[in-house]
Amino acid sequence: MPVLIRGPYLQKVTPNSIMIRWRTDALNRSKVWFGTDKESLNSSVEDSLLVTEHKIAIHGLQPNTKYYYKIGAIKQVLQGDSSNYFFTLPRAGSKGTFRIAAFGDCGNNSVNQRNVRDQLLRYLGRDRLNAWILLGDNTYPNGTDAEFQSNFFNVYKDSLLKNVPLYPSPGNHDYHDVEFSAAVAQQTHQVAYYQNFSMPVDGEAGGVASREPSYYSFDIGNIHFLSLDSYGMEQGMRLYDTLGPQVQWIKKDLEKTRNADWVIAYWHHPPYTMGSHNGDKEEELIKIRENFIPILERYGVDIVLCGHSHDYERSRLMQGYYGNEASFDSTKFLVSNSSGRGDGSPNSQPYTKSKLHGKGTVYVVSGSAGQLGGMQPEFPHNAMYFSDAEHGGSSLIVVNGDRLDFKWICSDGKIRDQFSMIKK
Repeated sequence: MPVLIRGPYLQKVTPNSIMIRWRTDALNRSKVWFGTDKESLNSSVEDSLLVTEHKIAIHGLQPNTKYYYKIGAIKQVLQGDSSNYFFTLPRAGSKGTFRIAAFGDCGNNSVNQRNVRDQLLRYLGRDRLNAWILLGDNTYPNGTDAEFQSNFFNVYKDSLLKNVPLYPSPGNHDYHDVEFSAAVAQQTHQVAYYQNFSMPVDGEAGGVASREPSYYSFDIGNIHFLSLDSYGMEQGMRLYDTLGPQVQWIKKDLEKTRNADWVIAYWHHPPYTMGSHNGDKEEELIKIRENFIPILERYGVDIVLCGHSHDYERSRLMQGYYGNEASFDSTKFLVSNSSGRGDGSPNSQPYTKSKLHGKGTVYVVSGSAGQLGGMQPEFPHNAMYFSDAEHGGSSLIVVNGDRLDFKWICSDGKIRDQFSMIKK
């Protein structure tokens, strides 16, 4: 009997469908048994093709519903007990309490990576995550399949991977190619990242179909997400090339979803940072800030989440700031002077935005879910209200109707930063 060596993990999840993936050490057929009663998994989907990379798509599911499942071959079960379950996504546009965790620069197989994972789960307790997102550099140092196995899949296999839908984005380390070069991989996308993850590129999870696994969008209730690629190329152009296919798709997607209550965009390279990377000196960061950020702000994106710098940095609600650090002027660029913390400290009221044409975006660098440390001489960045390069952590977004709460949960369990935003 083949041995399960990776997974199961949950991909392309929508309100009515899911793909369950796993890997075996030898060729085998694929089958998933599933149902809403853990004692009676009376539905199944199978594939008779002999493979080691198993991908089973299930359709016709009910929205926001818990399903138990088992995986295996036609007559053999590889894994499946009461801890194997998933929830489908809520219907697009529906309101409720939705939780999404963000991990940046996580896959280095470190003590910090495990502590960040454990403290997030401890904080959640019985509260359910609807999804988790990856902010790039998902394994180190070269993005190989073996590194994904040891530094990512093995670390998260017993908790997040088999229960929570995953929506990744790529970073520069995911584009390393030890046989050719990163420059080649940027063009070809022939790297382990694209072999290991399946993305909802056909619009099945919400938004406009991208037809490209490097960038896509999806809805979780009344939240619209865009997962973007800041390092790879499409037709020789990158994220900061505003005439390129990715940005043209972004405009179409944001135009279609103008009525979404919340819009969150995430990718790897941050527009503002003075952590392990310098936002004033690195060309790709400068070009993203100058060329691309104005487009997102024009469409009213609420939060931008990035990694790349191995720290945590967070702005206030701001708009129109596209220059270097020295050019930041709080009187010109802050939409709100509040910290947004909502903790009773002075000037800490939640940010407020109008549902129609609301201005302002909060920018977050959350790149210490594995890798940690590094500061420029200018640290902290003038535009960042809160910065910390000493503690690892992950970010948690909780949306309840017209209120969004954001927390940075550290590897020691402490919440060192938080902010809230309300739509009116």
